[in-house]
Amino acid sequence: MNATRPTPIDLADLARTAEELARAAGQVALGYFGARIEVETKADDTPVTIADREAESLLRAEIRRRYPDHGIVGEEHGEVLPGASVRWILDPIDGTKSFVHGVPLWGVLVGIEVEDEPVVGVVHLPALGETVTAAKSLGCRWNGEPCSVSAENRLDRSLVLTTDESVFHGHAGEAGWRALTAAARITRSWGDCYGHVLVATGRAQVMVDPVLASWDAAPLLTILTEAGGCFTDVSGEPTIHGGSGVSSNPALHPQVLKLLAGDL
Repeated sequence: MNATRPTPIDLADLARTAEELARAAGQVALGYFGARIEVETKADDTPVTIADREAESLLRAEIRRRYPDHGIVGEEHGEVLPGASVRWILDPIDGTKSFVHGVPLWGVLVGIEVEDEPVVGVVHLPALGETVTAAKSLGCRWNGEPCSVSAENRLDRSLVLTTDESVFHGHAGEAGWRALTAAARITRSWGDCYGHVLVATGRAQVMVDPVLASWDAAPLLTILTEAGGCFTDVSGEPTIHGGSGVSSNPALHPQVLKLLAGDL
């Protein structure tokens, strides 16, 4: 008797569904954006609101309804079905600090792993009306159109971003960050997921996050890779679980990592 073959994973279909759900969660969050809502502080000293929790609840409910055998891990509501071959990784509002201050640079993040490999990524920026979606070997799209990283190969002509420069203060990477910003044409803190989206769409050349949780990074490796770019941790490992994240293009990435490592 022949063994039952597993159903092939349709990455294009998963990407369409992930984008659909990210947009729906974004509508939930938008209902609270700009309003006076209570902000709680979690054990890790990060903020959370009813908007975060309700947006993630919608995502989880829809994933469970459509894909009951898929695992889910989210920033606000933990993990279900650990060890499942397909796992959704969710951040309902990446950039909650921006969100609660009425700044539109926040997004809904959805990443999907198959057998521990990131294969689908969506960043939806509801307040800006931008969405970036990618699937392994299927390219990256920005609002439905193909997009790619910048071809710039000189740091002195590059825009370098980070979420919060103060994170580097007293950090082992502070000297490297100073060296990188000194080499750049311009540095800005257009941060969280928005900074990585700017790199994936060719509007910025480098984004550095020295501290990054897996749900913050979940869609980024797929998105940057499919946009022709690079996403690694600060040591150069292409992973969403490295605790940090650097986005850039192939020409600049080695230079950026070298500077961040203090190898001047």
